[in-house]
Amino acid sequence: MSDDKLSLDLLDKVTVRKRARMVAIGGIMVALAFGAIVGLIGGRWPGVIAGLVVSVPVILLALSEARRTVWLEGTTVHVRAFGTRKVDLAVADGLDLLVTDLRGARTVGLFVRGGKKAINVALSMYAGTGGRELGIYQLRRLADALAARGDTPGLVFSELLVAQLRAEARGLAAADRPLYRLGSLAPAGRMAQKLHPDAVSKFVTSLD
Repeated sequence: MSDDKLSLDLLDKVTVRKRARMVAIGGIMVALAFGAIVGLIGGRWPGVIAGLVVSVPVILLALSEARRTVWLEGTTVHVRAFGTRKVDLAVADGLDLLVTDLRGARTVGLFVRGGKKAINVALSMYAGTGGRELGIYQLRRLADALAARGDTPGLVFSELLVAQLRAEARGLAAADRPLYRLGSLAPAGRMAQKLHPDAVSKFVTSLD
């Protein structure tokens, strides 16, 4: 990547491909079981068709995740899987904090919308009291891009990322850092949910 093109991938490629492979295997197993049940009832070809209907979308999803890469160029976030989408943070129509809870891992992401496109930038992923977070330089660049908007949402998210950097500089444990604490506010049992902007703003205001 060029000096201005900064990777925002939270997980390394080996881990991403391993997770995608597990998703594909799980989907195929479910599809085989479902196809076998349908086949017993309706015959061979209905069973085959049912298995394909279940397995193809899951396999495509796994391939998309395996190919997915996110980067920042200037103030624009890009994501590439089968195609490429981009949203300029400087003029994005919406900023939200998206929390996803899947297989015991809670991911906190910056969900940006603009030009009828949307991108979720994973900022951190936690399981228990540990996890992974974007690096110092990535968070700093994102914070600067958000602050340059000059509006309230941009400044709130910029301050959140700056607080995260301060917590890391102070050597605080993952469970004491802002992204972990904010992600913990989301109720359990839902795969993906946006935190209300007022809740995010109130939380950021309460930080030291």
